[in-house]
Amino acid sequence: MKVAEVLRMNGGNGDTSYATNSLLQRKVILMTKPITDGAITSLYTSLNNPKTISIADLGCSSGPNTFLAVSDLVKAVNSARKKLRQNSSPEFHIYLNDLPSNDFNTIFQSLHKHQEEIKMELGDGSGPCFFNGVPASFYGRLFPTNSLHFVHSSYSLHWLSQEPKGIEENKGNIYMSASSPPSVIQAYYHQFERDFSTFLKCRSDELVKGGRMVLTTLGRKSEDPSSKDGCHIWELLAIALNDLVAKGLVEEEKLNSFNIPMYTPSPAEIKVLVEKNGAFTINCLEVSQIHWTEFDNDNINNNNNEKNNGGYNVVRCMRAVAEPMLVSHFGEGIMEDVFHRYREVIADSMSKEKTQFINVVVSLIRK
Repeated sequence: MKVAEVLRMNGGNGDTSYATNSLLQRKVILMTKPITDGAITSLYTSLNNPKTISIADLGCSSGPNTFLAVSDLVKAVNSARKKLRQNSSPEFHIYLNDLPSNDFNTIFQSLHKHQEEIKMELGDGSGPCFFNGVPASFYGRLFPTNSLHFVHSSYSLHWLSQEPKGIEENKGNIYMSASSPPSVIQAYYHQFERDFSTFLKCRSDELVKGGRMVLTTLGRKSEDPSSKDGCHIWELLAIALNDLVAKGLVEEEKLNSFNIPMYTPSPAEIKVLVEKNGAFTINCLEVSQIHWTEFDNDNINNNNNEKNNGGYNVVRCMRAVAEPMLVSHFGEGIMEDVFHRYREVIADSMSKEKTQFINVVVSLIRK
């Protein structure tokens, strides 16, 4: 799997798009808002009435969430400016980054609308916002040295730059699980270690001294990488795919060669790698959880009672995230079968046990 080519959310604004099915991700951004607001306010105060503030949102995807985080950061600066009674507002240079396969067209088609909304909400005296698209992997340099003041990333850093090497024996699984060989678990961690270390090195070069970075990733509380904390949602998809193998709709060899390129770290793993990098001070490191049923059903067009169960809503979210990878590997023909069975498996799991996503958020200061 060439991750940079297939790792993208479903584009557009249709029924299975990420824009329509990213309400859970939106709630996570809102949950971490006190941390991001605190970080950008502290930064602004330390800069002493700056003329410009450069903000990068890494892994911005597409849809309404793309502008949510950066808009809140601009609003937090404007609020701090007013409290400090400073008349002049900085210009905001905002960089939206994702892989080249991301749906940037949808982002920039709606840009003017969001700019007008920000301008109206902030009122007179607020500085202009200049938006730029940056299509490239954040596991490499993206910006000039000492050019950024603030970096934000939400629900992106658990994605790896490539499928880990040495996981051929992970048969019947599509991610880490309790049945995965120890060598597979180790391979996944080593890939995350390389990727996250590279990410920190690149951002340490790009951020100014005293710059801030707030990162939120899917993670886990347990120190066991194969625990249900981070793996359960993919284990259920593996069950659905194995059922299709049993029905002859998917080749077993095809399933055995498919693995999800992600890693859900624990707070301890993140702390170790940040300290090893040495360029950042950890200002805050927290864990939170959000139940799989945390969807705003009022914003989903429910046409019948069947659509009101949690399995349906969760699978809509997961389809928006995983479908491009699945289509690339298995072909488009079986997608309806896959997600129909996946919904049944998810609904069954939710009826029997507490199901939730674990989030790890870390706020860092460039030394």
